[in-house]
Amino acid sequence: MAFIPYLFFSGNCAEAFSRYREIFGGELSIMRNSDAPADAQMPGGGDFVMHASLTLDDGALLLGSDDPTGDDGRKVGFSVSHSTPDVESARRVLAALGEGGEVTMEIEEAFWSAGFGMCVDRFGVPWMIDVAHPEQ
Repeated sequence: MAFIPYLFFSGNCAEAFSRYREIFGGELSIMRNSDAPADAQMPGGGDFVMHASLTLDDGALLLGSDDPTGDDGRKVGFSVSHSTPDVESARRVLAALGEGGEVTMEIEEAFWSAGFGMCVDRFGVPWMIDVAHPEQ
């Protein structure tokens, strides 16, 4: 059984998940409020994202939606962690996620990893990128 991050956005979920697909690849599925039957739509109507899923080739999932009641502020108290197979991939992913956001730690060797870095992307989501240990 896996833990799967579910991210909330305030109107820019589709943009964020499109960007994540550009970076990580995989299959993107987006269901908007307007796609639901009229009796199942959220109050107030609108075209916000009810559910987005990005399924990577290895089966990993990233899920999210728009929260029409949210303030679209910086997300705090967690980070989405992503492991890459090598340092060059980690640098590429960190640079892509950090574009328009803030890289808070460049990819550096750590005692537990050949490379580890952190950023907050332009959507306010904090990320930790590391190089997977060969035994993982």
